[in-house]
Amino acid sequence: MSASQNIVVSETTMSSIIPNNNNNNNNSSSQKLPPCLISISKKKLLKNIDIINGGGQRINAWVDSMRASSPTHLKSLPSSISTQQQLNSWIMQHPSALEKFEQIMEASRGKQIVMFLDYDGTLSPIVDDPDKAFMSSKMRRTVKKLAKCFPTAIVTGRCIDKVYNFVKLAELYYAGSHGMDIKGPAKGFSRHKRVKQSLLYQPANDYLPMIDEVYRQLLEKTKSTPGAKVENHKFCASVHFRCVDEKKWSELVLQVRSVLKKFPTLQLTQGRKVFEIRPMIEWDKGKALEFLLESLGFGNTNNVFPVYIGDDRTDEDAFKMLRDRGEGFGILVSKFPKDTDASYSLQDPSEASLNI
Repeated sequence: MSASQNIVVSETTMSSIIPNNNNNNNNSSSQKLPPCLISISKKKLLKNIDIINGGGQRINAWVDSMRASSPTHLKSLPSSISTQQQLNSWIMQHPSALEKFEQIMEASRGKQIVMFLDYDGTLSPIVDDPDKAFMSSKMRRTVKKLAKCFPTAIVTGRCIDKVYNFVKLAELYYAGSHGMDIKGPAKGFSRHKRVKQSLLYQPANDYLPMIDEVYRQLLEKTKSTPGAKVENHKFCASVHFRCVDEKKWSELVLQVRSVLKKFPTLQLTQGRKVFEIRPMIEWDKGKALEFLLESLGFGNTNNVFPVYIGDDRTDEDAFKMLRDRGEGFGILVSKFPKDTDASYSLQDPSEASLNI
């Protein structure tokens, strides 16, 4: 079998490896669904196994990557952007969305604005305990006012139930689990004619038992590492190391790897001091953004102006989608320069509140 051919798995294991998208129980009958999974190629699967097993990398390489995953870890910043001159150059490439507000409004003139907002680090501050990432009352009022004017979605790595308990606004779209769990506004809450309130899409539904098992094993495996926190986000899981002593990071890497070795169809990535474990399907926040625009009737039109505000690596999929689409723009929330496909920047959640 060549590297580009598809892997053949037994019928008994197929349902646990590749989601069955012919099952439309969780999809709106009138909604044309984009394909989220063609198949898993042998090359892609072997590469994923290689990454989980270390790919020949020393543990130190993973620890270096963990340092780099947090923009507040100053020594992780490459020296090429450490000077004020290079910082200014980055700001010129990604100017403040506040300072360019009039320019942004001019670009959106005559078009339907659609807002997409990450939660952690965008609507709420990054905190040590993810269960205490509360958004301020001022921010909630701001988002509520925004939703009265434009269709608005929260796109987050958290599960929908958790993020809804923080936001508490029924008139919004919610795309949880990095866009793998999408639902529309509650009936009677949206003022926008295009909004499909029955919308429900879960492209990774068949992975639920696997994620539950991975979560259970990660809890058990990491309990000896003080400060490690494991979360189940329904269609994905995460391991936070924000409160883990840096001397213990190598140990944590080995623990996470040892669990993921048993699940080659799950991929391991990093965010801001967090490991993300997700199904290895062709779906991300960018795909979720496309799906939501299609659901609103803006799939093939230039009369829409999508705006996505986010702060983490997973938001880059959405930024790239907007850049490739050539409509709207992304806004990166960050105090530190980093590679991004966003067009504009904001310093912190408080600035995000002023901008929206």
